[in-house]
Amino acid sequence: MAGDETPPDGLSGEPGTESVASDFVEYGIDDKPPLVRSLLLGSQHYLTMIGANIAVPLILASAMGMPAWATAQLVGTFFVVSGIATLAQTTFGNRYPIVQGASFSIMAPALAVIGVMATSGAGWETMVRELQGAVLVAAAAEMLIGYLGLVGRLKRYLSPVVVAPTIALIGLALFNVSQITSGQQNWWIVGLTVLLIVAFSQYLDVYHRAFKLYPVLIGVVVAWVAAAVLSAAGVFGSGDAAYVSARPVADASLFVVPGVLVGQPLFTPAYIVGIFAGFMASVLESFGDYHAVARIAGVGAPSRKRIDHGIGMEGLMSIFSGFMGTGNGCTSYSENIGAIGLTGVASRYVVQIGAALMLVVGFVGYFGALVTTIPDAVVGGLFIAMFGQIAAVGLSNLKYVDLDSSRNIFIIGISLFAGLAIPNYMSNVGSAAAFQEGLSQVAVLGPVLGVDVIAQTVYVVGGVGMAVGGLIAFVLDNTIAGTDEERGLTQWSELAEEDGAFQSAYDRFVKSD
Repeated sequence: MAGDETPPDGLSGEPGTESVASDFVEYGIDDKPPLVRSLLLGSQHYLTMIGANIAVPLILASAMGMPAWATAQLVGTFFVVSGIATLAQTTFGNRYPIVQGASFSIMAPALAVIGVMATSGAGWETMVRELQGAVLVAAAAEMLIGYLGLVGRLKRYLSPVVVAPTIALIGLALFNVSQITSGQQNWWIVGLTVLLIVAFSQYLDVYHRAFKLYPVLIGVVVAWVAAAVLSAAGVFGSGDAAYVSARPVADASLFVVPGVLVGQPLFTPAYIVGIFAGFMASVLESFGDYHAVARIAGVGAPSRKRIDHGIGMEGLMSIFSGFMGTGNGCTSYSENIGAIGLTGVASRYVVQIGAALMLVVGFVGYFGALVTTIPDAVVGGLFIAMFGQIAAVGLSNLKYVDLDSSRNIFIIGISLFAGLAIPNYMSNVGSAAAFQEGLSQVAVLGPVLGVDVIAQTVYVVGGVGMAVGGLIAFVLDNTIAGTDEERGLTQWSELAEEDGAFQSAYDRFVKSD
């Protein structure tokens, strides 16, 4: 591996952190590529998640009926929050090279809350205040869950039989995002984007190092420029998924002040519980992401201490996100892990450089506006190239389990199927209100199941594939008889990071003094 010094944080060379996939890694977690190269690589990391970090605020703004100026401010705020949260996580949290940003798991209950308020005629300012209050309380709970060690204590009950389908569902559950399955999709540009990324990362990487390091950046930029040229030539109309318009840049302001602050936060119990359910789904997703990034970066599985500090920092940064009025929180980005899988660049330094760039984007309106012109067809092609990587990383954990065991095959199969089927059912139900009405009609238990808090919690958790599959796998794996060796715990524990190998920010900056 190329790189500079290795800080003593337990990720390189410490006992219990033996490499499990280091041959693939171009830049390890502690490596520091040259600055110019890091700038390009950091931009590439953020390009992979730009679709989600733009889609979430745009969807929320549209649902609340925000005016154009507030929508632009909201997008810029998400960029700034993402940059600060990423810097905090990579420096003071779990120190993994994971980008932090907006969460789809939290967006689902947020839309349910907006829908309820819309029926009562609430304005967008009131909606922002309600979401702000709910996010602040739920994020504080997540922070306590992390720093009190509640997630880490569950680690010994989470074998590869549980983790593998949970991570796989992170990728598989995203097959039907609108950027891929839209009826107005432009498959020529989608295909071009996929073809370029695959060609650079899998075929041409042996001819020039740039193709190996920047396949996503080159592929996205080339496809984006091609779509822009064809749009200017009139080949693609405004309703086409590949259409690129320069108007967002022309209408943008040079300087954007982040933060959508329209009054004191409001705290409604039913809304808080619904948002909290989204945060718990996000915790499960992050747990899987931590294992995925450790696996693909070639280091041992995360210790309970590292997991707890990661979840605690996500909660702390979600509190910051709530104060900024995003109506959302901060979570780890699976897209970022997919980029590591394509490029072999797992450098923490690179991700931090990318986070600094995101801060600039958040304050400079022209940059943010330019990024929003990336068409859905290009984003869809990017997702196709990466989400499969995430699913494959999850399934690779099955190398530690006994696949001749009918017990394991049953658990993995049912959790994967349920993790895809149940969220699809929830989406067909249509809304939290419709789901609640259906539960209230259930014989005997209807009056209990139809309560706002219970119905909304079940609806939100049931709509998140990795939460459904992970919970089913967790229950079955810990109730159906099986040996530690059969479940993969024996071999996994030999490769896992020791608790003493991870040094928290307190250990490094306070105790060291």
